[in-house]
Amino acid sequence: MNIYQRRSIFRRRDETGIYRMFFFVVLILAGIWLIRSVQKGDVKPLFLPTPTPTRFAASYTLEGDAYFTAGQLDAAIEAYQEAANVDPTNAEVWAQLSRVQTYSTALIVQQEQILARLDEAITSAEKAVEVNPDSSYAHAVYAFALDWKASYISDARERQSLLTKSEQEAVRAIQLDNANVLAQSFYAEVLVDQQKWTQAQQVIEQALADDSSLMDVHRVHAYVLESLGEYALAIEAYDRAIAIAPNLTFLYLRAGAGYRRLAFESPNEDVQRQLFEKSLEYFAQTARINQQLGVEDPAPYISIAKTYSQMGEFFIAIRNIQKAIEFEPFNPVLYGELGMLYHKNRNYETGILALGCAINGCTAEQSCDGRGGCGPNDEPSEVPGLPLDSSTVYYYDVYASELAALSTPKVNYCPQALDVARIVETSEYISDPNIAADMAVVRTICTFDPEPTSSASSSTPTTEPAMVEPTPTP
Repeated sequence: MNIYQRRSIFRRRDETGIYRMFFFVVLILAGIWLIRSVQKGDVKPLFLPTPTPTRFAASYTLEGDAYFTAGQLDAAIEAYQEAANVDPTNAEVWAQLSRVQTYSTALIVQQEQILARLDEAITSAEKAVEVNPDSSYAHAVYAFALDWKASYISDARERQSLLTKSEQEAVRAIQLDNANVLAQSFYAEVLVDQQKWTQAQQVIEQALADDSSLMDVHRVHAYVLESLGEYALAIEAYDRAIAIAPNLTFLYLRAGAGYRRLAFESPNEDVQRQLFEKSLEYFAQTARINQQLGVEDPAPYISIAKTYSQMGEFFIAIRNIQKAIEFEPFNPVLYGELGMLYHKNRNYETGILALGCAINGCTAEQSCDGRGGCGPNDEPSEVPGLPLDSSTVYYYDVYASELAALSTPKVNYCPQALDVARIVETSEYISDPNIAADMAVVRTICTFDPEPTSSASSSTPTTEPAMVEPTPTP
């Protein structure tokens, strides 16, 4: 007998339908909310790149090393600063930053800017020592920055204080690591500035024996040789440094200055001419490297101008200073140097304009008159005045002398000349007998001789004014 299962008379209702409907409604509402949030920016889409890619400090350090090797010191400083921001507890990064900041001052002309950059270098070195007091490299670079700043300090007590601190840091660096050749080199540089030449020579020769692969070692070796008057050997040392770092232009500037010094001391006119031309080759190479790197640096043109000035070719020297002003039309030092060259070229009227810009400052329009007229590549610029110090005293001296010498009853420059003379007479520089004699002549002319003088050459300072050097000199 077949028995069949009993079927339900009524079909059973699906109880899950209402829950499905509720789930879909919620899902739709959530989708609408998500879309609106993305449109408003409250929710970011997936897989978007981060706004600023994260980089390690080592990456920035390698970039800084590459820029330094290429001779782009400002770019190297920026890279090291980024590395320090990413890893502020890395003493070596701070020390590398300080080293490049110190070397970069070799390419700065104005002393105020040089001192500001050196203060930054010292701050970076102090940070390195603070982060790791046992880092020999940090103490060595700290000594380096302090020593270079001392080279620009005129106050004897402050200078000696910096040199003493620098020596202490260099000795500490050697104590922490007696195989640190960089510390030995910087220590030798400090010893030169303390006039301990024999000891400096012994230290740098030991550093060369330990490791002659570093640019710094050959640079300091050249510096030691310069202090001993061995300029030909110093040039050879600079050449070895250049072979290691061929894009560091301040090395060419120092080697070129060495040739110029040899030429100045040579009694033979033919040899002197050859040495001057060799000097110009190094400065021209510096300008070419800067042009290739896109660096607008007035330093090589200043060096070229000084060389031509010593050769007696003042017109070419003037053109090179004018070229330097194209790069820094706001720099009063360049107007001071231009004024001195106009004075040597007996163009006293234009010399007054240039020196007036350097000492008193001038407007953008007056800056064009001060540089002998603005050409197509010149940019008018307001120029601040230079205070009286050891590097500008001869600008004041010649300016006062020219104003007095060119003063006439119709064009009376004597009030200006006496104002400048008064500034010089109330300074420590009046102890220089040559400057004192020039100021006495200014007062004599402006007090007793209102008639125009025949020549301004009688007011030329006895001592040759020192051109601004791109690097500290012994």
